[in-house]
Amino acid sequence: MKSVIVRFVLAAAVGATVGVAVPSVASAQTLETVKTRGMLNCGANGTLAGFGLPDAQGRWTGLDVDFCRALAAAIFNDPTKVKFTPLTAKDRFTALQSGEIDVLARNTTWTSSRDTALGLNFGAVNYYDGQGFMVRKSLKLNSALELNDAAVCVQQGTTTELNLADYFRTNKMKLKTVTFATADEAVKAYDAGRCDAYTTDASALAGERLRLAQPDDHAILPEIISKEPLAPAVRHGDDQWFDIVKWTHFAMVNAEELGITKANVDDHMKSESPDVRRLLGVEGKYGEAFGLTNDWAYRIIKHVGNYGEVFERNVGQGSPLKIARGLNALWNKGGLQYAPPVR
Repeated sequence: MKSVIVRFVLAAAVGATVGVAVPSVASAQTLETVKTRGMLNCGANGTLAGFGLPDAQGRWTGLDVDFCRALAAAIFNDPTKVKFTPLTAKDRFTALQSGEIDVLARNTTWTSSRDTALGLNFGAVNYYDGQGFMVRKSLKLNSALELNDAAVCVQQGTTTELNLADYFRTNKMKLKTVTFATADEAVKAYDAGRCDAYTTDASALAGERLRLAQPDDHAILPEIISKEPLAPAVRHGDDQWFDIVKWTHFAMVNAEELGITKANVDDHMKSESPDVRRLLGVEGKYGEAFGLTNDWAYRIIKHVGNYGEVFERNVGQGSPLKIARGLNALWNKGGLQYAPPVR
């Protein structure tokens, strides 16, 4: 797919990054391109436990990784037909805009500037997050409000850097910002004692703490200082592809709400519930409306699982991070995960 690339100075709300490429409107052919290629190109993190991380053998795991596997399952009935491209915060948007990847699933915050100035569409929020702080227990701090005049390690060119400055300014505290090009560099600098605190999304703090030399010597402070709705993103201009990306997540959320899992999805094919029958493609032609087979959601659940299963094994109680569902619980369990119905 050819696109016209222009250069411009991105507004501060997007992270004050200079020279981000903005494409022309994409033509509606992403699904056909992916099918012809026989592979989904997914932009992922590559260094963040729980969300996107390859092991020594190159096997990728994570919440965002499973989202891309679900997308591949819906299209190919094969969750392995995904090529993962590790991307830094700096190059993630350019990779999507240029067509190097088909979807960006890399713990990326949905903001107004990114939604408009970058020519992107954000799908459903697959993780509701917020920014926090990690400090050494030896400092005996109980609140981020005690960080006045602290040196804080942060990754540059991110909403995290902007939120940090806003928080300290709002609370009339002095700040010594120590910026790094990558999260890996920032974490290593914090671990080496170059900063009093490290700040990023709370979910990432849980993963990054595991990488420290002495994880038990560090604590995550209670304050959450921002809203960080993390969502997959696609290029403007291809509504069919945008719909598929949104509804891949919605299918997994609806499956959890209906009690459909990897283990019992075949049994549910015999269900008399209209909601279940429509979701699994037994009734209606809802998959065809996306350009997919009518059993598209069945494929997702059979190969990858429902949203709760994906959450628990990657970041929840079945993972080393052991993050509580919290805001990411279903809407009828006190959380924000809510999906429109298939009908």
